[in-house]
Amino acid sequence: MLWSFRDRSVTFSPRPLVMGIVNVTPDSFSDGGQFATTPAAVEHALRLAVEGADFLDIGGESTRPGSRPVSLDEELARVIPVVRELAERTAVPISVDTSKAEVARQALAAGASIINDVTAGRGDPDMTAVVCEFGAGVILMHMQGTPETMQVNPSYSDVVREVRAFLAERVEAFVNAGVSLERIAIDPGIGFGKTFEHNMTLLRDLGELATVGRPVVLGISRKGMLGQITGRPRGERLAASLAAACYCASRGSAQVLRVHDVAATVDAARVIGAIGGD
Repeated sequence: MLWSFRDRSVTFSPRPLVMGIVNVTPDSFSDGGQFATTPAAVEHALRLAVEGADFLDIGGESTRPGSRPVSLDEELARVIPVVRELAERTAVPISVDTSKAEVARQALAAGASIINDVTAGRGDPDMTAVVCEFGAGVILMHMQGTPETMQVNPSYSDVVREVRAFLAERVEAFVNAGVSLERIAIDPGIGFGKTFEHNMTLLRDLGELATVGRPVVLGISRKGMLGQITGRPRGERLAASLAAACYCASRGSAQVLRVHDVAATVDAARVIGAIGGD
């Protein structure tokens, strides 16, 4: 399977690719405030690149449960200087985690290659046009509700079927708007409008999303469900994060692992690849 973004593309093998998370925010659920300035965010991102990240995902608006949106100007001020400097200092493809088309437009103009949209294009009707204009890659994620409301009694009759149907519909919508199919990846949105049981079911049956026909990006790093299982705080969930990511990747259910702990995940990905015959 091929995933294209701007003038580049990747093909997938048994070894999953690793996307390093860089939160330029004061309030992200795991590392809010640690990299909230441009110099701190850039140095952290460059460190992740040295550790072997295949992608860098820059976010200027927290999407943790209960979070509220930030203004366009604030998000631009957080994200664009980081993207611009990284584009000059590393060849690692840059993704920007945003649901605002104007942030996406300016980030792509500054050197980003991928837009990671937690609303799958529903948050801003201009997003498809921006992705088309730049030939960008895009990640479409499932979320029930909004970050502010998503964990208020999420409900499904069949979570796997409904998430799969939603993602298939959003892929079709982007293709119909002119985005090439090969530029689209999907994300089941673990922890976004889902209970513990919903998350477990999705992880167990993640392979069902293969029928959508696009690579799966999995973001499970340090998530609350791992704390429920292990009893450990966010900063002590590396082993649990690796276990969940490796379970899905080794079954061929996830092609890209979006993580905070890049070095350890890259090592795990290399082992998965070696066992799988890479």
